[in-house]
Amino acid sequence: MDIFDAIESEVRFYCRSWDVVFERAAGSTLYSEDGREYLDFFSGAGALNYGHNNPVLLRPLVEYLLSGSIVHSLDMKTVAKRRFLETFQELILKPRDLNYKVMFPGPTGTNSVEAALKLARKTTGRHTVVSFTNAFHGMTLGALAVTGNSMKRQGAGIPLTNTVSVPYDGFLDGEASDFLWLQRALEDTGSGLDKPAAVIVETVQGEGGLRAARESWLRRLSEICHEHGILLIVDDVQAGCGRTGTFFSFEAAGIVPDIVCLSKSISGFGLPLALVLFKPELDIWKPGEHNGTFRGHNPAFVTGTAALENFWQDRNLELKVAGLGAQLHEGLTQIASATEGARVRGRGLLAGIFYPDPSAAGKIAAESFSRGLLVETSGPNGEVVKTMPALTISAEDMRKGLEILAGAAAAVIGEPVVWRSVA
Repeated sequence: MDIFDAIESEVRFYCRSWDVVFERAAGSTLYSEDGREYLDFFSGAGALNYGHNNPVLLRPLVEYLLSGSIVHSLDMKTVAKRRFLETFQELILKPRDLNYKVMFPGPTGTNSVEAALKLARKTTGRHTVVSFTNAFHGMTLGALAVTGNSMKRQGAGIPLTNTVSVPYDGFLDGEASDFLWLQRALEDTGSGLDKPAAVIVETVQGEGGLRAARESWLRRLSEICHEHGILLIVDDVQAGCGRTGTFFSFEAAGIVPDIVCLSKSISGFGLPLALVLFKPELDIWKPGEHNGTFRGHNPAFVTGTAALENFWQDRNLELKVAGLGAQLHEGLTQIASATEGARVRGRGLLAGIFYPDPSAAGKIAAESFSRGLLVETSGPNGEVVKTMPALTISAEDMRKGLEILAGAAAAVIGEPVVWRSVA
């Protein structure tokens, strides 16, 4: 029995699927301690959008750490925080004409969601939050309450209240018009629905099966919120920071959420960091009313600033992601075509294949790992093979990964994939 089995909690998860000891990484490749290479289509669950140990982020981080600069500072003013805020404002907010205040909660995605829910309830004086079927927003109690997955919800150990779940785009397969129930419930005082403080939504459901909301659906949701004085929260923890092509995943829909949650790749390097963005009129916090010991993680400010400066000065990365996204979707479409009922889901570099047999995706992911590729599964029954390659992956590595995935799918399904190399 190794040390992991001996003393680490049974709650560990990814190491059960990828049962090797990893030692180092570079770009889109991980290396186990026995020297084997694994192509990474997982990207730290979306925390490594720019790949592993990207040198343009590593160099300023090492220089900062060796300089004797501040590492931990709570919410005190530091040079590193100032540079991050200035860069974020100039390269992200101003070009998109977004007027947001920036809040640093605790350093994870679920921290940003908790702060967003708390702020929405505080500013409106209302309690109910509307969420969506198959949503995932984090593992702390408030975030779990707006999460759909029953297994994750059961881990709370107590009732999860003050929320209501409504159908996400496509959940009813066109059997009812979009937002029919929600609109009528909000308009009818006999519906039993207390007026919500907020609606929280992912534009692409990363953990919920890679369903991607249509732009028209998101616009109508935004309109309903505005019509009824309900705050719109977009959880961009996984779909943001360029993963769907634009920095924010909601840009294509032309909406401006009241509150935005960011984490994962906002530091660029895999270091813990989270932001909550909100319209200035919502900034009614009293000093210290929401805090956290590790909300001033200066190394993450350094790498976050470097990521913005190196990848978001212009539209080059967006154009690269558009090309890589087309390559990924073409490859996934070829693989899906070998299985009746299989279909591609997702947007940009957050995409995968839904399989009608719920057991297929897990088997394909396991076979992919045995062949040297990291992919995970998604959806309430793990029925979707989920891919999240780095935004900086080369076209050649994308091709190699798709070929491994095609071979794994053919081996599991028992049907050959008619494969045309994608570049």
